[in-house]
Amino acid sequence: MIKTKQQKGFELGQWWSGWGYTPYKMSKFEEYDLYVRNKDFLISDGVITFTDTNGKLMALKPDVTLSIIKNSHYQPGCVQKMHYCENVYRVSENSGCFKEILQAGLECTGDIDDATLYEVLTLAAYSLDSDRAVLDIAHRGVVEDLLAPCAPTEVARTAVYRCLREKNPHELAAVCAAHSIPADTAEKLGKLIALYGKPEKVLPKLFELLGDTAPLRQLKRLTDGFAGRRTAEMLRIDFSVVAAGKYYNGIVFKGYLDGVPDPVLSGGQYDLLMQNMGLRGGAVGFAVYLDYLDDLDREKPADYDVDALLLYDENTDLSTLGLDRFTGNLVSNGSVMIQKAIPEGLTYRQLYRIENGEVKPL
Repeated sequence: MIKTKQQKGFELGQWWSGWGYTPYKMSKFEEYDLYVRNKDFLISDGVITFTDTNGKLMALKPDVTLSIIKNSHYQPGCVQKMHYCENVYRVSENSGCFKEILQAGLECTGDIDDATLYEVLTLAAYSLDSDRAVLDIAHRGVVEDLLAPCAPTEVARTAVYRCLREKNPHELAAVCAAHSIPADTAEKLGKLIALYGKPEKVLPKLFELLGDTAPLRQLKRLTDGFAGRRTAEMLRIDFSVVAAGKYYNGIVFKGYLDGVPDPVLSGGQYDLLMQNMGLRGGAVGFAVYLDYLDDLDREKPADYDVDALLLYDENTDLSTLGLDRFTGNLVSNGSVMIQKAIPEGLTYRQLYRIENGEVKPL
């Protein structure tokens, strides 16, 4: 049976609850000021606003993470763990129009360490739970370590991250030249674009290229934790997933499923967002975009409109036209259409006619 996106979200929520994540529910809207102060964190600049009866400017929520972090409570040595399934309202990249998007996800706030990061990555991998899935992972610190000595402008940094995301080495070279980024840094950034594959193959090349850095050591510790598990086959190192924006840091990742062009899962660390909101601790989480999963359980469309076309005539007794009587077996084997005549242009796998109260193939 095909599962709806709501059912998938409910199942994910139940599973995450089994790992100690508390359900989080929020209103459809928040004060607009929350999003204005953290607009660089949002995926889309577009926010639907309205004025409340008390005069406050409100917004239909374009994001859930900001609300969760705003309401988090720091406790030394502990991590607050929450999950959600909510509709968000943002501008679609494909249509350019506002769209209601159902997403499920989880967030951890507090004293984030490697154990927490590994747990979140593991839950992300199992949330995809498919032999058709790939979980691309990278570390923003690798890119930041390369850019820090150059101190490029925010415009230049954004352009560099865009080139990484688009895997565009030619544009990257032009950006580096235009913004006076040293040639050796530009060369290393260009090699990052080309590196892609399983951690055991890519990480040695990264250490050779960049040396024994803290971000690479952390990336290796986390990916080594998957050794011997079936989810290890899903992991790929890919620096195109490293996002721009001043609130992201550390581990970032995206999940893909065969047949879906866009990432169905996206996550990472945003400790800097916590700092910007005046909160202690770090944060990490991910979202599963349930709208993208609608077609995954559906079989490839058949070469015909219906499996069975069932014809009747004016002499057919209504008592024999009971659906429960003669179509039960046909429906169990596929779709059925009942018609008095064959509709123009309709294609079917098998044609039947009701004769003397019986279904006969033609």
